[in-house]
Amino acid sequence: MSKWLSSMQPWGATLLRLVLGVSMVYHGWDKVIPSGGLHAHNNFSALDHFAHFVITLGLPYWLGYVSALTELVGGTLLVLGLLTRLAAFMVAGNMLVALLWVNIHKGYAGSEYTLALIAIALMVLFHGPGKLALDRKIGLN
Repeated sequence: MSKWLSSMQPWGATLLRLVLGVSMVYHGWDKVIPSGGLHAHNNFSALDHFAHFVITLGLPYWLGYVSALTELVGGTLLVLGLLTRLAAFMVAGNMLVALLWVNIHKGYAGSEYTLALIAIALMVLFHGPGKLALDRKIGLN
């Protein structure tokens, strides 16, 4: 039984990579794409709004752009399995900053989702993309 379970590890890594990627795209979408879609008057209004929020946390304005784009672009890369380890590293760092500046004062109940995302990102970083990844197709695994 353990031999069969060990053979399934690449599929488990794939599942975790996809879950992390979809979660990042979901949370990054509203931070990058304005509510009117790309047909809105100001295509950068969502990014600007998030960057202003980041300032209220005592962090630099530009870090809002980095965070939002890490979630959207990094999540997309994770879903595709492209540059997987770099994307997982960036997501883990982004979530660590979110944990330390936003969630930690809420205790464990307010931090558990962020902690889970960090753990998943680190697993993907250490293990790799799993099956069905573009990294495997182009030899980056």
